[in-house]
Amino acid sequence: MLFQNKKLFSKINAYFRERELPSFSDICGKAKELFPPAIILSILAGTAISSFGMVNIHQRVQITEGGVLGMILLLNYWFHVPTSVLSPILDGFSYAAGFKYLGKAFLPRSIAATFSLAFFLRFWEVMPFRLPDLSDHPLLAAVFGACFVGVGVGLIVRQGISSGGDDALALVISKLTHCKISRAYLATDLTVLILSLSYIPVTRIAYSLVTVTISSLLIDAVSSFRASGTDAERSMAKDEISERELTGQEAAQAE
Repeated sequence: MLFQNKKLFSKINAYFRERELPSFSDICGKAKELFPPAIILSILAGTAISSFGMVNIHQRVQITEGGVLGMILLLNYWFHVPTSVLSPILDGFSYAAGFKYLGKAFLPRSIAATFSLAFFLRFWEVMPFRLPDLSDHPLLAAVFGACFVGVGVGLIVRQGISSGGDDALALVISKLTHCKISRAYLATDLTVLILSLSYIPVTRIAYSLVTVTISSLLIDAVSSFRASGTDAERSMAKDEISERELTGQEAAQAE
């Protein structure tokens, strides 16, 4: 059986070589480089956590996010289009607009995150609600919802990936208007929150501002945690080991 599989792979590789295409082995190798286990785990965990908060808290309590996430909830309310359908469509438009400004690895990984988010949105939609209804406690809902979105998105962003079209859209706005990217994010968030006044009371929008603020802080904290802690410590440890090895070699040569 193993011998037959090897022969099959050899034939596939020969087919690609004859047509001057990348071999099947090359494609698999590039896929492994593009999607190592850490990237896959971050995408799955991040989209599962953020979509859980969107479906179980934000949609039920009518507390919206800014940017593309908020637009998904807005269109879902007015046109009753499933969030699992809206997510890849809006993200696709954002990625298409910012294609020329995105890195080679960023785009396929972000597309994978988009479809993973769509899958988990649909998954949580067909499942019974897993949390109590917090409609009577909107401030609590704003805080808890922000925690789910902030942690989930942060797990993805820490790998240099976009959890949705927000990042691509902000990059395009920043490039075209020459403004800081933080202002581009704020512009998209405020635009969506103003449009959301069409179905969300002003008091609820105030809670949405709480959600946007907390989730942004959590995204920064989670996405920068590894870079400021673990990676730095590992880098320092490697430098110390290299210095010790160099000192040992010099001592051995002196003897």
